[in-house]
Amino acid sequence: MSEPWILDIDTTVKPLYGHQEGAAVSYNPHKPGRPSHSYHTYMLANLRLVLAVEVAPGNEHTSKHASPGLWKLLDGLAPHEKPHLLRGDAGFGNEPVMREAEQRRQPFLFKLRLTGGVKRAITRAMNERNWHDAGAGWQGKDGELRLQGWSRHRRVVILRRRVERSLALTERDASGQLSLGFAEIEGVREVWEYAVLVTSVLSEILTIGQLYRDRADCENAFDEFKNQWGWGGFTTRDLKRCRLMAGAIALIFNWWNLFVRLADPDHHREAITSRPLLLSAIGRQTTHAGRTTLTISSTHGEHHRAREAFALIAAFFANLRKTAEQLTALERWYRILSQAMKKFLRGRQLRAPPRLKPA
Repeated sequence: MSEPWILDIDTTVKPLYGHQEGAAVSYNPHKPGRPSHSYHTYMLANLRLVLAVEVAPGNEHTSKHASPGLWKLLDGLAPHEKPHLLRGDAGFGNEPVMREAEQRRQPFLFKLRLTGGVKRAITRAMNERNWHDAGAGWQGKDGELRLQGWSRHRRVVILRRRVERSLALTERDASGQLSLGFAEIEGVREVWEYAVLVTSVLSEILTIGQLYRDRADCENAFDEFKNQWGWGGFTTRDLKRCRLMAGAIALIFNWWNLFVRLADPDHHREAITSRPLLLSAIGRQTTHAGRTTLTISSTHGEHHRAREAFALIAAFFANLRKTAEQLTALERWYRILSQAMKKFLRGRQLRAPPRLKPA
């Protein structure tokens, strides 16, 4: 945690069936009216490692309910371990969250809801010139804004992108039948997509735009958790065991993620492909003349890829074994993490923290 890192905070909804503690009808975009649980998740960005997850009743899905766990997590970190950036969607771009972050001197980047004050800021900006490149086809302009209910002025970055593709409009009638219409833009009219970010970071607009676009990886992680690791596939009668299961699944996901990264540090391999590849095998351990050999016979159709992956992992541990006796358990663990996070660290080695001196 002493390396520069970003903390992503987000909430996902888990629809529930049957009688379960905490099942409440509230915000549920995919199954309106269905009781649910809310999973408040705190993730280490880019690496898809879960630091903590809290399971709450379905009607406790807002930032007000996620904030206590967030501040508890941050307050438990030493100053040099705190994230370089706290990042979240529009649900966290409000005065209570930003005020708490500012009191802790914690840099943040959030999206703002399109309230009346935000729309007026967009209108003023659209009439101005000197928009800057924000990457991925977006243009940006920054300034200061103080909305009603805010305690101070804060930096906002307004992003816009021209919509060039054809547009289609859909609506449902009273019977639920879907109708489709095509929109045509005539004359010199232009259609723009826009978003507004609030931040305490002083980086240039291009950097701010890319930082927020990277937050979309949270949704990929939630899809993997629900459909491949079981967040959406278990039921419990009481909330306590549900929280235990959610945390256990997140921990197993972290361990598997690190294991697979030892074979391929440059990419994140989802469980839908990595588990069949690396788990569809039979292992046999033999000992002869004081030497122990582990033989793995893969049953996967692409067993050559599994062999390459296991060979890379075995080669790394064979090299580590040469100096393992000279290292402490913590130092050996840091060597393993440095290899698994080689792309994130850009080839640098993690340094173990200094040993604690006895009182």
